[in-house]
Amino acid sequence: MSQDTINIALVGNPNAGKTSMFNQLTGLNQKVGNFPGVTMDKVSGAFTYKGKEINVVDLPGTYSIYPRTMDERVVFDVLSDPEASDFPDVIVAILDASNLERNLLLFSQVKDLGIPTILALNMLDAANKAGLNIDISALEKEFDTKVVTINGRTGEGLDRLKKQIVSVKKQKSECFYDINSFCPGLIPIIKDRFNIDNDYVAYQYAQQTESKSYLSVEEMQFIADAKVEHNFCDRQYQTKETVDRYNLIREKLAKVVTKSDEELGRSFANKLDKVLTHKVYGYAIFLLVLFLLFQAIFSWAEPFMDLIDTTFAKLSSGVSQFLPEGILTNLIVEGIIPGLGGVVIFIPQIALLFCFIAILEESGYMARAVFLTDKIMRKFGLNGKSIVPLISGVACAIPAVMATRNIESWKDRIITIFVTPFMSCSARLPVYAILIALVVPNEYVFGFLHLQGLALMALYLVGFLGAILSALAMQKILKVNERSYFIMELPVYRWPKWNNVGTTIYSKSKTFVFEAGKVILGISVILWFLASYGVGDEFNNPDKYVQQENPELVVGSKEYEDVLVSYKLEHSFAGVMGKAIEPAIRPLGYDWKIGIALITSFAAREVFVGTIATIYSVGADAEDEATIKEKLRAEINPYTGQPMYSLALGVSLMIFYAFAMQCMSTLAVVKRETKSWKWPILQLFYMSGAAYVFAFISYQLLK
Repeated sequence: MSQDTINIALVGNPNAGKTSMFNQLTGLNQKVGNFPGVTMDKVSGAFTYKGKEINVVDLPGTYSIYPRTMDERVVFDVLSDPEASDFPDVIVAILDASNLERNLLLFSQVKDLGIPTILALNMLDAANKAGLNIDISALEKEFDTKVVTINGRTGEGLDRLKKQIVSVKKQKSECFYDINSFCPGLIPIIKDRFNIDNDYVAYQYAQQTESKSYLSVEEMQFIADAKVEHNFCDRQYQTKETVDRYNLIREKLAKVVTKSDEELGRSFANKLDKVLTHKVYGYAIFLLVLFLLFQAIFSWAEPFMDLIDTTFAKLSSGVSQFLPEGILTNLIVEGIIPGLGGVVIFIPQIALLFCFIAILEESGYMARAVFLTDKIMRKFGLNGKSIVPLISGVACAIPAVMATRNIESWKDRIITIFVTPFMSCSARLPVYAILIALVVPNEYVFGFLHLQGLALMALYLVGFLGAILSALAMQKILKVNERSYFIMELPVYRWPKWNNVGTTIYSKSKTFVFEAGKVILGISVILWFLASYGVGDEFNNPDKYVQQENPELVVGSKEYEDVLVSYKLEHSFAGVMGKAIEPAIRPLGYDWKIGIALITSFAAREVFVGTIATIYSVGADAEDEATIKEKLRAEINPYTGQPMYSLALGVSLMIFYAFAMQCMSTLAVVKRETKSWKWPILQLFYMSGAAYVFAFISYQLLK
């Protein structure tokens, strides 16, 4: 590695402020990849300080170096493999100052690995409010490490931390805990076999043999044989080590921390928790928060969405008049611009959704919501830890499925993976938004209940209902008998850090535009080609057939031209695809045009809107400035002569997308997480079947 490059790893307990500090250090210079040798996502970033390039890896939050879940196994894997490309030169241990005793266990273990370690003391203000006074000099002396006070939310102490990172020296520091008393004969053998110079690293090779992804089968067998020979007792030694470390930590903290009687902050938090987690008031407040969230998503975003919709309609019309007629102009006007419009129009709602989620997380309320819903989940047989993936699924099913790695029980994890895609993710939001705008009146009831916001909230609740009922059914089928416990720490309440909220909004909106946008735009261009070209006499000579079937129409009139465009589209490549599946979807109220959207949106649900926008733009009048919603409202059902997008059709489509597994990426991630095609295939057929049945019932009841 270059002398001008430093690798650092951030470690810490959950809710210690590690991610906030990572955001402060790296800003928007972040990326997601995989840890070497394992299919575990890592978030990394970089910054420059005094001519040095600092690479930062944000390791999964854990309470101890001993892993209980898949993501926690990564911590020791990364910190014990000097050959890894991102092996840290420096470890920054982020500690919550208000919970020093618990946080220092992980710090003491990491420090004993022999890597230069800086103790970054976060949330000192919360500790002071709780009546804790910490002597920083005594802390440095007792724990033999450099201490930097920081505030991950405001960035206070950031320069001090950066200065310490570039100036820290690799030097021999005294071990916090001597591990040789457990197995003095085994440690030298492992050190010699694997060329290790640190006693605690060698000891962890014996403790965590199976979780070390880079060890060969032969190397694992060598360790296993050596453990048997030296009577190594994994659990017994691990328990004794943990107890001894805590005793040492308490002894040292007695010289570092003094307590006062000022506990107003904690007292206030406890009183607030009694209300927000109350068995009656807590749920009422949670539903109110959801209600306000969905009301705001529609009410606040609508003016911006209408502006974007109108702008793209005018842009399409203006470009068609500016450019000469031809294939390239048609591609731009009928394919690219409508495709882009189908992406950009939903940025206001996507931004608002993630804005509210970020505020709820930053303030500490999201953890209370997780605690509340845990009580409901258990009645349906879900593991308490299933709550985090399910709530994450509101943003995106892919990271939500990966979040199941913290569930120890294999069966509970499979059930959670299976039902998580029922949660309405942000990719469904564009579909819901356009359909709700078409079929639900933009009106208020009682002066404050926005009907469109209520409809959106109902769809999210329908997805949640589908998830928990499916989990209940799977529990009966898989016969999950073991019970697990859900333990989580409720973070302190705090005002949201608006820089973090802004970063979240920007990064999530950017991801939607550039990730989903690439798919939508690509499919829009392909669709334009499929909808603009075809084979056979009916496509190449549509005038003959239109005149035969509609003799009453005057050739050259607007009515005639509209029928001609529709007939040609119907016999294009896209039309043939849609017609092929129309008999199967006709009972749901769908025609061949919607059939095309169903096919293409399998790539990603949000492609539905881009597909519809492209289909209704092909062959349109060059001077037509109608928006997407106006074009859909004008569509007529050829069988009934009534508007195509009726309440019955709109509800049927929304229910279909609430349940259907229309996302190839999610299926791929489920396959990766379960290491089998069995579960994603079952998921695909089960969710698609449920979508079809409930969409059919909805349409037949409302038509």
